[in-house]
Amino acid sequence: MRNDCFLLQQNIQNLPIDIQTSKLLDWLLDRRHCNLKWQTAIKAIREKINAAIQDMPENEEIKQLLSGSYIHYFHCRRIVEILKGTEASSKNIFGRYSSQRMKDWQEIVSLYEADNVYLGELASLLSRNVSYEGPALRKQLAKAQQLQQELSRREVECQSSAADLRERYYAACKQYGITGENVPRELQALVKDLPAVLDEVGKDAVKLEEQIQLYAAFTNFVCDWSEPILPMLTFAQKKGNTTFYEWRTGKVPTVVERPVVEEAPPDVAADDTVSFTVSEVAFLCSGIAVEDGIDWGISLEPNAEVKHPNTPEFCPDGVARGEDALTVLENSQSRSQFIDELMELEVFLTQRISEMGEEGDIVAMSQFQLAPSVIQSQTRQHVQEKLSQVQDLLGRLTSLRMQHLFMIQASPRYVERVSEVLRQKLKQADILVLKGATMAEKRQEALEEQSRLEPRVDLLAGCTRELQKLIEADISKRYHNRPVNLMGVNI
Repeated sequence: MRNDCFLLQQNIQNLPIDIQTSKLLDWLLDRRHCNLKWQTAIKAIREKINAAIQDMPENEEIKQLLSGSYIHYFHCRRIVEILKGTEASSKNIFGRYSSQRMKDWQEIVSLYEADNVYLGELASLLSRNVSYEGPALRKQLAKAQQLQQELSRREVECQSSAADLRERYYAACKQYGITGENVPRELQALVKDLPAVLDEVGKDAVKLEEQIQLYAAFTNFVCDWSEPILPMLTFAQKKGNTTFYEWRTGKVPTVVERPVVEEAPPDVAADDTVSFTVSEVAFLCSGIAVEDGIDWGISLEPNAEVKHPNTPEFCPDGVARGEDALTVLENSQSRSQFIDELMELEVFLTQRISEMGEEGDIVAMSQFQLAPSVIQSQTRQHVQEKLSQVQDLLGRLTSLRMQHLFMIQASPRYVERVSEVLRQKLKQADILVLKGATMAEKRQEALEEQSRLEPRVDLLAGCTRELQKLIEADISKRYHNRPVNLMGVNI
């Protein structure tokens, strides 16, 4: 029987005491290890501690105890131990210290030990570290780390978008055929080369004689058509890129007075307001939009009808001024007709190639037995070559670059508009670069905040683990050294 009791007592002795940290203070109060008035006592003790630390000896360990951490009962006991060495000279024959420093700290320790006030404070401090201080610091640390990731992502986005805008700027300049170093001057320089480019197109239009004859013969044979076929192309094929005056009157001008090209400003200030019409904005932003029947002259003021001394009715006979002095490919009206007729010829040749692929059809062969030799002598490959010539001319006149040149020629203010649209890309790129720099600064601030918080988290974790061990050891002594486990301590 005695052995059984001994074994039971030994088993109980080895049985651990598990206490949830959040309920530690209630556990201590329920078992009367401290009383409800511990908080009132702590206020008086804290006042004495604040007064006592004003007069401390020069000691490195004391400095560490007093720096940055909350001074609790066990700190005070350690200070007393240190003062026993530093204040040894003040000890009298009765073993008491006459030093006021020692008296103050001994009194503080005694007040802590009265009714185990220190246990209530330590339990409250541990619970606050675990439930509030620790989670709050970890949350701030996580926020600083997350903010760095977000700012880093946004910084990369700004840099990428800025690079994309610059790339789009130079891509747009390439479409215009310029380098982008000085947009207004480069655009105006392009217009100076436009007459030579159009003259080359006019020279190549002379080679369209066979296509025009084939179309005219086919139309007359199939439809018995008597009206003029492709009048503008026929004129250009014979005369080349001559003046609009000659096309309009049928006479060669004796004097040609070309209009003076208005020079656009070399540059437009970034803050200047440049007005855009709806059609111009659509054209500038969308790049190219080719539709049948488009007026490639692109009149910027379609409703404006301005008459001045340079218009035909005011000009003397034989003198080509204003629009009359422009070539048929420079003049928007005749150029549009030229392009329309090229398209008409392109459609005919395309259809003819398709039909020639079905020459094995007996009905089709019989239909063309009476056709003129110019029709019967054609081969599918030859017509394809002629179609390629037409498409080449059409492509050269309707390319995006040529459209921009015609716009510049029609309105020098268009240079300002193009320059402003391009400049906005660079301006937005610069804004994004500055924004990226701001993101980098904020990211650095968040990194510094992280560097400031990490030591605090480590310090709090260390202090909390130390508190846990001290409280577990203190409670264990009260229960014959039974193991004590404070649960839920996670910093």
